[in-house]
Amino acid sequence: MTKTAQPSSKSIPLWQQLQGAASVLQAVRQGGSATPALNAVSPALRPGVQALVFHALRHLGRAEVLRNLLATRTPPPKVDALLCLALALGWTETDAPYDAHTLVNQTVEAASRGPAKAQANFINACLRRFLRERETLIAASDRDPVALWNHPRWWIKRMREEQPNRWQEVLAANNSQGPMTLRVNEQKLPLAQYQQALKAINIEAKQVAATGLQLAQAQPVQMLPGFAQGQASVQDAAAQLAAPLLLAGLDVRQPLRILDACAAPGGKTAHLLEIAPNAQVLALDVDATRCERIHQNLQRLDLHAEVLAADAGKPEVWWDGTPFDAILLDAPCTASGIVRRHPDVRWLRRESDVAQLAQIQATLLDQLWPLLKPGGRMLYCTCSVFHAEGQEQMETFLARHTNAAIRPSPGHLMPQNGGGNPAVPDNPLGEHDGFFYALLEKAMV
Repeated sequence: MTKTAQPSSKSIPLWQQLQGAASVLQAVRQGGSATPALNAVSPALRPGVQALVFHALRHLGRAEVLRNLLATRTPPPKVDALLCLALALGWTETDAPYDAHTLVNQTVEAASRGPAKAQANFINACLRRFLRERETLIAASDRDPVALWNHPRWWIKRMREEQPNRWQEVLAANNSQGPMTLRVNEQKLPLAQYQQALKAINIEAKQVAATGLQLAQAQPVQMLPGFAQGQASVQDAAAQLAAPLLLAGLDVRQPLRILDACAAPGGKTAHLLEIAPNAQVLALDVDATRCERIHQNLQRLDLHAEVLAADAGKPEVWWDGTPFDAILLDAPCTASGIVRRHPDVRWLRRESDVAQLAQIQATLLDQLWPLLKPGGRMLYCTCSVFHAEGQEQMETFLARHTNAAIRPSPGHLMPQNGGGNPAVPDNPLGEHDGFFYALLEKAMV
């Protein structure tokens, strides 16, 4: 059978990478984000470990159902992480990154050389039984929607209810890898010129969004021409809609007073300044460490904003009383729209998180709306596909605020759903993450 390229360096034994990947998977299953767990892996191992973990997280539902069929009881966490990792990597013969027998041998080796040593024979027996009974076990696992769609049961149910005509498309899209998309800084050079610079070094790219280029194949940022000089930034096509939507109809030549309420890591802040270079932008984030990321991104792009570590929901602490012409509220959310890039999200979220985050979003909307001047605009957005964080949030906000009117805006964008939304006819988005956008205008009186 044809194998995909192995995601790790040949100089590092596979068993060692499996140990690292199992430790990250265990951290995720215990409720931690994959990012800090990956950062704790040695730099030499990290690229291979990340490739293995991301593949496993996209197939974890299948792996856990198979493990239940193979074992009468759930093994200890370290053992279970290694076993489920191997099952996730090897359950299919079509896109498995390693030959099945190699994977089994190296998984047993990883167990024998690590904290799962006492259970190495158990792991070996489970995996070899899986190889013998593969077709029967997979057919049995197909009866469980968690295995079929590799999402928690509650998530699948919610998508079926909210997107009855395309829930399968959305879940399938979540299990693919998102493309690498750039935003060209046209203060530095025109998009067409940057596209030519990419072509000159054999990097294929097609235009998406107004100033976006989607790469045919992901590249290290240090390989991109002019990246260090601020000619381009990495930003998904859906996220690139935020700044143009907020600024549409405003005179960007004027020193507009703009609030970016939840700004880190600063991609949308920078985009606002690329379009409206005379704007006075206040970028807030509650986390001081993440504020440093905003500073770094703006510095690379030769842009300036006032950056403040503060809670957007407590304007009495930081607001000077001068109303804003425009407010961007990219609110905290479940991140259910960016699962392609963060495959751990689906396994970290709980159903109760949706309502809790929706309440935080409602509070932020209510606290920030009075800061907008009459005739001003607020763009509310989340990287979520759930109605409670988008469509339903807007319906209840408009009911509470009779001086707010909805302006043309995309609403819910589903992951990997192409352009063509009548609200944004000139933005052929190509592939993109899941997002929600609502543009609000404040009445003059």
